[in-house]
Formats: sequence, structure tokens, C-alpha cells
Amino acid sequence: MRNTKLLFFLLAFMTAVLMPSCSDSESYAELLEKERHAANAYLANCRVVNEIPADTVFEVGSDAPYYRIDSEGNVYMQVIKAGDRKSDKAKASERIYFRYMRYNLYYWYTYGEMLGEGNENDMKAAPTYFQYGNYSLTTSAQWGYGIQMPLNFLGVDSEVNLIIKSQYGWSSEIASVQPYLYHVRYFRNKI
Repeated sequence: MRNTKLLFFLLAFMTAVLMPSCSDSESYAELLEKERHAANAYLANCRVVNEIPADTVFEVGSDAPYYRIDSEGNVYMQVIKAGDRKSDKAKASERIYFRYMRYNLYYWYTYGEMLGEGNENDMKAAPTYFQYGNYSLTTSAQWGYGIQMPLNFLGVDSEVNLIIKSQYGWSSEIASVQPYLYHVRYFRNKI
């Protein structure tokens, strides 16, 4: 797991160094600062808990707090539906399907609008999935590390809101340095 985090960090760093930023006058550090401001502005309107409960029993529902689920503060999770972790835990390399809607928090922070994209409401859209914990596969790595993190704590039949910063987001978007708010539902079967 630590090697995976290191791999994602190195990929993000190399992408940021090798690719030009959106503006020639903005450094990668400045883009990270903007990303942090956008994510913090959203979280300022929410209750935030900076650690996972010791018993991993989370408050659940639309008014539940956002839990910081990584030590660097790159992923925050609000549990809408916890699922049954004891009887419905994801297994290593198991195919997990998910439906999602995501919102660019930098766009929201800058323009005040939440514009969503995803397959949450379009059942004709191709199903999305990953192989749980197996980042050596493109089908898993493309979604980034953050989208799978809730299943470390919850059952497969769960629903969450996630704030995911770029380093833990989609591998194709690491260089854009923008945080996203995701609404995600996880399933074992193709939906």
C-alpha cells in the first residue's frame, strides 16, 4: 500500500515537472495552493473529523461529517450509507462496480457553480469498475487511489461523498491539480 502511494506521488510529481502548468506564471506549488484553497472552502461549510473513528463506526447520512481518510489530507469521506463491512468487505483484486457524479471544486470555488459529470444517472453509460487494491491494472489505476479508499472501511454496498485532491484522483488528470467532490455508490454486480 505504501509503495502504491509512493508510485502515485512520483507519477504526480513527474507529470507536474514535465508538463507545463495551465499558466506559464504559475508554479506547481502555486497550483497545489489553489487546489488546497478550493477544497478547504468547500469543507469550511461542513463538519470535518480529522481521523477515522477507532472502532470504524462512522456517522451516516447527508448531515454526517467528512472524515479525513489519509494522513496528508488528500481524501475526505462523508458516509451516506456504510454497507456491512463484516459480511460485505471487498476482497483483494475483486471487481467492484461504481456509479458516480463528480464536481470540480476549483470551478465551484472560482465561479460559484457546481457542474456535475459522471454516470450516476445514465444507466445507458458503460459501467465503471476497478479491481480493488490492484493498481497494476489500468482498469484500477485510471481512477486513482482515492476512489477505492472508502472500501478500506466500509462494505461494498455503500454510498459516499468524497473530496479527492489531484494526487489521489484520476491518473490522467494529476497535472491539472484540481480537487473534485464525488458522489459514489459501490456495487458487486454490473449496474
